[in-house]
Amino acid sequence: MTLPRIDRATRVMVQGVTGRAGRMHTQLMRAYGTNIVGGVSPKRDVSDVDGVPVFISCRDAVAATRATASVLFVGAAQLLGAIEDAVQAGATLLVTPTEGMPIHDALRARRLVREAGVMWIGASTPGMAVAGTAKLGFLPEASLLPGPLGLMSKSGTLSYECGFRLAQRGVGTSVWIGVGGDPVKGTRFAELVPFFAADTATEALLVIGEIGGNEEEELAAALAACGFAKPVFALIAGRSSPEGVTMGHAGALVHGSHGAYADKRAALEQAGATVCGSLDEATSCIAAWHAARPRL
Repeated sequence: MTLPRIDRATRVMVQGVTGRAGRMHTQLMRAYGTNIVGGVSPKRDVSDVDGVPVFISCRDAVAATRATASVLFVGAAQLLGAIEDAVQAGATLLVTPTEGMPIHDALRARRLVREAGVMWIGASTPGMAVAGTAKLGFLPEASLLPGPLGLMSKSGTLSYECGFRLAQRGVGTSVWIGVGGDPVKGTRFAELVPFFAADTATEALLVIGEIGGNEEEELAAALAACGFAKPVFALIAGRSSPEGVTMGHAGALVHGSHGAYADKRAALEQAGATVCGSLDEATSCIAAWHAARPRL
């Protein structure tokens, strides 16, 4: 299971293209440069949406368009079935912005995509992007200045703000991936380490995590295990959150010391990351790195 690096040749379909969100974001993705080749909808009386051909199933869409990626704008209760449809059709990359996917459905979906060798970004993700080239989902263009910084985040809103502030200081991103904040998801931070280590357009990495779970500790172990040679900056949201209260995301929940800010910070610092205490500190540290880095 390897993350493909999307570009303007990547053939993308949109499941739920006839819904309000699907239609709007299809237009925005196309305007950005994403190669939307088809849509999927159960509405048999719709064959076209704004010039995008619409098919009844992913199998039909893939057969007609050779799509390899899908963005799924479908309801939480329908998401598992839509993922099954895409996987059975042969899609290799799925991005699911939908919030509130039932946890048992997420577990079934995670098993399905892993057995099929499919990369799943989500659920509850703003998407992914190669800045200046293509985006899958609804990442804001104002935050997508092309540059050398890889970015992966649990938080959509915090990553938008950080990306925007960095862009205002001339620091752009290479590949941006929102993994989502659910406790069960398709792709976790640690699984993206090999991609960012090998990506020649990425010179440093920004990780925006949060309290709860052990994803940041897994990331620290993965960085240490592979000898990640690029600078890593980290921002962990929720350090003042009270124990036993979910903060924002379903996975942002601290029980005792499990998932606590201090443990995450210590693990990442031991792995060589620079952990920043605030958004201002993160943008300042990264801007300083960017100004001082050697130009190739």
